[in-house]
Parts: sequence; structure tokens; C-alpha cells
Amino acid sequence: MTLAIFLFIAIIIAAIQTTIPFLVNRSIIFGVTIPEQHLQNKTLLSYKKKYSLMVGGVSAILLGGYALWALLQPVTQEQIVIIGTILEFTIILFSFSLYFYFHGKALRLKRDKQWLENIKSIKIADLSARAKDEMLPWPVYLLPMVITIGVMVYTFLQYDLLPQQIPTHWGINGEADAFTDKTFMSVLTLPLTLFMMQIMFLGIHLGTKKSGIKLSAESTVMSRQRQLSLRKYSSWLMFFVSFLLSMMLSFFQLQTIHPDLVSSTAMFLIPLGFLFLVLMGTIVFAVKVGFSDKNHSPQIEEKIMDANEDSYWKGGLFYFNKNDPSIFVEKRFGVGWTINFANPLGYLIVLVPLIVILLFSFL
Repeated sequence: MTLAIFLFIAIIIAAIQTTIPFLVNRSIIFGVTIPEQHLQNKTLLSYKKKYSLMVGGVSAILLGGYALWALLQPVTQEQIVIIGTILEFTIILFSFSLYFYFHGKALRLKRDKQWLENIKSIKIADLSARAKDEMLPWPVYLLPMVITIGVMVYTFLQYDLLPQQIPTHWGINGEADAFTDKTFMSVLTLPLTLFMMQIMFLGIHLGTKKSGIKLSAESTVMSRQRQLSLRKYSSWLMFFVSFLLSMMLSFFQLQTIHPDLVSSTAMFLIPLGFLFLVLMGTIVFAVKVGFSDKNHSPQIEEKIMDANEDSYWKGGLFYFNKNDPSIFVEKRFGVGWTINFANPLGYLIVLVPLIVILLFSFL
């Protein structure tokens, strides 16, 4: 079962990394802004194909080798977990190494071909786009918080029933494998950690909702559709993950209070169900957003292009723009959002909850 879990996760990671060049914003190739009239350049298309073939091929070899090693050798569960984790990170690191390689080649091609010569860079705004925004209203993110507060109150009321050793970590078999002494802080660490994560999800949602809707001057209809799809489905995915996480960790807390609540088998299957649902939700999100701007015919203007923001993107991955009030912007490589690292609010939303969670863990 452990082998199947890690193979499943690794296959999903490999599939996403392999298809990323075909899921990102159509006018961005390996983190580089490309004028609409050059998107079908044969060299650029070959870069995308080579990247996908290399990532897919190497991933298949690694996955096959991992499966054969685990099936044909007398290995322990711990070894399967360690090697499986290394395998997943290897696929990710290899894909990012290839990304940086093709990012540099795309930049050089754009410069050598002088695609920006005699082209006017402009920005476009559509005041009506906000009216079509279908992001979830922020109060729905309070539902998981209410559940967590209820669990904390119940934990406090049942303090005497709790064991003297409080579980702090659960192994892949669903059984607790690390403990700490019972104190008011230790019994509430899990729900407090969950509560801070829920605050972070809410902050990301609010920051995303306030961020600008960036439209393409060359293909306004398609870019509007992508931006609205990204905003809508990312809000649903974050709420989905937040709700599932709340259910799972709340259940773990109740299991600590009532050790005989469910069997060890159920404790093993619940995290698997959570993982499966999150991965499926992520795939649906990536497909919905990734193909949202691929079904319309572009309106190509030969003498204009989108404002060239390549200088604000470090390596095509990290966005630094003090003139942009947006807290979050669409990724250039991958599907989803990234922080505007020049906006301090982004650090506040993401880092403060993480620091508090670490303090809970150590205290």
C-alpha cells in the first residue's frame, strides 16, 4: 500500500510538471513574454515539446525503477517512504532545471530575433471585468474556522479525558508515533495550528480578490476568460482544501480525546482520502484554468503587444514590482498565484501564520 501511495503521488507530480508548458498563460513561454504573432514560432514550440518529452521520459524511467526496486528487493516501509520522497523531489528539481535552461533560450531567441522592434507595448484595463468575477465571498472561509473553534472548546471541556501523552505525529500507517506531555498548550496545538492555516487561506483569498485583473492587449477576450477562471477556481480550490484539512485534523483531535473512536485502518485511510481528493481537485483546477484561454481565436495586432514585464520577473518565477499594488499575481510557470515580493502585505499574509505555527510547534 505504501508503494502504491508514493507511486500515485509521483505520477501526479510528473504529469503536472510534464504538461505545465501547455497549461500556462498562452502568451508566456518559459517565463518570457512573447508577442502574439510569434507564439507559433517553430523554435519556441520545439522548446515546449523537448521540455515535456524530457521530463516525461526521465519521470517514467525513475518511476519504473522505483517500482521494480520496491517489488523485487526485500525493502522496509521506511525505505519505500524515504526513496519515494527523494524520487518526488528529484522529478521537481529536474523539471525546474530544464525550465531555467529553456527560459534562457527563450530570452535569447526573443532578443536575437528583435521581436520588440517597432512594436508598441501597452497595458489595457477593463472596468467591467470585476462585475463578472465569480470568486467565492470571503465569509464562506469562516465555516472551517467555526468548526475549529468548536473543536478547541470541546477539547478544553474534555481535558480530563485526554491521555498524559499527547500525539504530535502520525505515521503512514495511521498510528501516532511521536508524543509530548499533556498541558493546556499541547492539547490545543493541533487545532491552533489548523486555525492559523485557515487564517492564512482567508488572507490569501482576500489578497487575491483585491489583486488586479491583468488583460492582454493582443487577446483581450482570452486573457479575460483566463483571469476570471483563475480567480474563480482558485477560490474554490482553496476553500476545498481548507475544509478538507479542517475535517481531517479535527478528526485527529477527536481521536486523541476518544482513542477508540475508529479503528487504525480508518486512521490510515482518512489521510489517503484527503490526499486523493486534494490531488484530484488540483488536477481539475489546473485543467480548467490551463485550457480556459485555448478555445478562442486571438485578435492579433501586428504593431502592439502587452507591456513587457520581463524585468519584474526574476528568472521568470519571482515577481518584484513596487508599482503594482497587487498582492498576488498569476504564475508565469505553473497554474495558480505567486506573491508580488515587492508588496509587504504578501509577506504578512503568508509568513506571519507560518511563524506562529512554528512557535506552536516548539512551545
